[in-house]
Amino acid sequence: MNEPNPFLDPARQQELYGHASRLAGRTSALMRAKTAGHPVPETIVSLVQTHHARPDRLGVVLDIGCGRGTSSLVLAGQLRPQRVVGLDAAPSLLAHARERAQDLADITVDFVEGDFHDLPLPSGSCDVAAAAFCLYHSQHPEDVIAQIARVLAPGGLAVLVTKGLDSYQEMDQLVAAAGLDPRAVQHDSLYTAAHSGNLADLAASSLDVIAVQDEEHAFTFDGHDHTAQYLATNPKYELAPGLYGNPGALAATLHEFLPDQPLTTRSRITFVVAQPNEGRPT
Repeated sequence: MNEPNPFLDPARQQELYGHASRLAGRTSALMRAKTAGHPVPETIVSLVQTHHARPDRLGVVLDIGCGRGTSSLVLAGQLRPQRVVGLDAAPSLLAHARERAQDLADITVDFVEGDFHDLPLPSGSCDVAAAAFCLYHSQHPEDVIAQIARVLAPGGLAVLVTKGLDSYQEMDQLVAAAGLDPRAVQHDSLYTAAHSGNLADLAASSLDVIAVQDEEHAFTFDGHDHTAQYLATNPKYELAPGLYGNPGALAATLHEFLPDQPLTTRSRITFVVAQPNEGRPT
């Protein structure tokens, strides 16, 4: 029987997001490996510019699950709204986001701690709400989408982003082959709650879906040392004591059991663009 999905386990959230450096290290390793696929924050901007009726006169832009603030800063710099609100449940990530936003002088960017099941914004207050790579942290993502529908102003736009269930399956195969976690390929996807296959249906529970865009992203890690930097804080695998959070020990194990060579892996990224249903009460 598989262990509970770590993305849906409240007891593991401090482990996953209690230290901004862990997420930063994993994200940095993944981005250094990237060989195909547009940057996600810039794609969100492009979708807003394409589908919003007045993308050059935006009021409040909400970035849900803002993490370290990467998307929030891109939305602020490229859309130039009156205000960006970045919301996350992890204080350590928000503190890092605030540090990164200190140089923004002409756009208000606020980072707020909160629960995306109960968004701390007034109804009808947002022109845009983005939720990238966060809905799969909810056991009931349709409740989060209902909150998004509530805070969107008439004519507002939601951009929801997730990954395919089979993302990074080549990484699973490597972890199993090295004996790091022999059951790696059998674990459920981390994205079961909100994935490429169900995101549009989830959005349609409270919003009108107007566009769905899929894009394949590819990543090539240049060897075991690089791969271990990503694996070290990936919560999917059941690693032996001393390996989790320890890229050096992970790399040593990979070198011991497998020839050192590049690893190419893929992920399907799905963007769903939706707007309020004017006839449906929120």
